[in-house]
Amino acid sequence: MTESQTEVVQFARLESTLAADRERYASAAPFPHVVLDGLLDQGAFERACSGFPPIEDASWKSYLHVNERKYASQEPDAWDATLRRITRELTSDRFVAYLEQLTGFSGLLVDPEMDGGGLHQSFRGGYLNLHADFTSHHTHLDWRRRVNILLYLNREWHADWGGELEFWNEDRSRCVERVAPIGNRLVVFTTDETSYHGHPDPMTCPDHVGRQSLALYYFQRESDPLTQATDYRARPDDGGVKAASIYLDKKMLGVYDVVKRRLNLRDGFASNLLGRVNRLRHRQR
Repeated sequence: MTESQTEVVQFARLESTLAADRERYASAAPFPHVVLDGLLDQGAFERACSGFPPIEDASWKSYLHVNERKYASQEPDAWDATLRRITRELTSDRFVAYLEQLTGFSGLLVDPEMDGGGLHQSFRGGYLNLHADFTSHHTHLDWRRRVNILLYLNREWHADWGGELEFWNEDRSRCVERVAPIGNRLVVFTTDETSYHGHPDPMTCPDHVGRQSLALYYFQRESDPLTQATDYRARPDDGGVKAASIYLDKKMLGVYDVVKRRLNLRDGFASNLLGRVNRLRHRQR
């Protein structure tokens, strides 16, 4: 193969440990998951870290509200060649077959629309409150969401910056596992109505550093899938005022979720609306 044809995902490495990783996945608490380091060829990883579109790029949508402070890009045409290529390989037949064997879900479907996925980044003060993800696709109404993958694309990340992905038990009484967003680390987990996760504490990374990741979601076709909006929840020590804010914001976003499904709205609409609300809130302080 020429250099341009060489795979950037290290498939042989993934497949060589599949049997052991499948057992780890199935037995993991609080819900099935596995953490795999060194997914990409090192050169591809370095190029991907450098290739994130600048935050000023029009492809970024802002999600700045009570339950999260992050940015997302779902427009691969605005990404550099390495990021597009990584995405192609992580949605290829070979990778989907690997995921099916790893997770036990058959007939997994990739999502070319990147509903909720794509490139994500957040900066100092950014966070994502504890939540269980929306359970079905917004335009393919017979698609039930089953598997999430998160690929971290941070060239460096220090423990004291925060930003660890937290996995909480079903009743949200305790955090069971924390995963640092180490570069070239892949996290795969089953997503359902009780798979609570997030990074809810504001990060303390330097102003010029972003927590960068690629998020891709995989679905199964069902005749009548459960339809539930993202279920944000407070932690036990968040306090009454914060818990109320989280609940009210969740309810507002739940209304948007229903409208989005019925009117086939794009997330750019929500991004613009939330941005205006966020600016108004800051002016009123």
